[in-house]
Amino acid sequence: MGAKIVGWGHTPFGVLDQSLEDLIKTAAAEAIETAGVDPAEIDGIWLGHFNSGMVPDAFASSLVLGMDDQLRFAPATRVENACASGSAAVYAARDAIRAGSARTVLVVGVEKMTGLDTKGVTEALAGASYQSEEAGVSFPQIFGRIASGYFQAYGDQSETLARIAVKNHANALSNPLAQMRREVKFDFCNTPSDKNPMIAPPLRLTDCSLISDGAAALVMVAGDRSGFEHAAGFRAARQVNDFLPMSRRDMTQLEGAARAFELAFKDAGITVNDLDLAEVHDCFTIAELMIYEAMGLAPTGKGSRVVADGTVLSDGSLPVNLSGGLKAKGHPVGATGVSMHVLAAQQVTGQAGPLQKAGAELAGVFNMGGSGVANYCSILEARS
Repeated sequence: MGAKIVGWGHTPFGVLDQSLEDLIKTAAAEAIETAGVDPAEIDGIWLGHFNSGMVPDAFASSLVLGMDDQLRFAPATRVENACASGSAAVYAARDAIRAGSARTVLVVGVEKMTGLDTKGVTEALAGASYQSEEAGVSFPQIFGRIASGYFQAYGDQSETLARIAVKNHANALSNPLAQMRREVKFDFCNTPSDKNPMIAPPLRLTDCSLISDGAAALVMVAGDRSGFEHAAGFRAARQVNDFLPMSRRDMTQLEGAARAFELAFKDAGITVNDLDLAEVHDCFTIAELMIYEAMGLAPTGKGSRVVADGTVLSDGSLPVNLSGGLKAKGHPVGATGVSMHVLAAQQVTGQAGPLQKAGAELAGVFNMGGSGVANYCSILEARS
């Protein structure tokens, strides 16, 4: 039995006054309301939450039940897979429907990051690396190393990374829920300065995603259920995990991501050119550049072409990160994968508001955990 998304909720992303519990309940309530289901119908709840010490709530799954007393006694499970924790929760809930153990499920992704200072958040996120070899190396430094290796192999791509940042900030101007709805100019992004310092060379501040609070939620039901105003189904959904140590991988390419895209496209019976849009994991601008290559938009080392020719721009043939991406929409880690699925479902059902891509029928989602370790690729389409 297939699963389809019939309701969604999404808080603003940013520096928010709401607690972790409040964020969870707000997004969950909106998802249940838009789905038009009774909370008593929920057979199971999955919560995507990385945490890693960013809040003291190490056991947060049952916080969802506080949204409505009718959720009491529903099985609730927290799922963690680094920055892909949200997609991990989506896939676990979908699997429960496919296995026949649930017919209506609630998925929430959440992170409360701004209670710590930047140093504290950086240390928490570093827990998603291979501690035997990479302990003490921050994620900006990890992706700085990846960018340095890519530049050595394929030439300096600093200008392309700056153009990706400009693109995503421009897209976020149309997203009322985005954290940073602010235009940035190419010269600012491309030139290190006091306001745009080098964070982990060659990555500048404008190459890095944001520290964010926020939550997103969705309701999924068994494919044979009807009577919903809008529904989006999975044409394909694939998870691929790669080795955790960077030393065991060629870090000039995202091989796990490429494998996930390859399998998802095969399952869906499509090529990358059949997608109408994609929401992808731009934790750093170098990641988005390499994802273009992993999805087959350009050969390895040639991803800059699709930025230069406009393919991935909002008016291009395959716009990437119409939401603003992690770069400008924000990146509350556990919420990111759920947010991507919500945005993609809205697009294929014509409910994306100011972000809507006219005529969108197929939307790609790619959510990544760690340095290209956990890779989730979904292809969504409208369903009756």
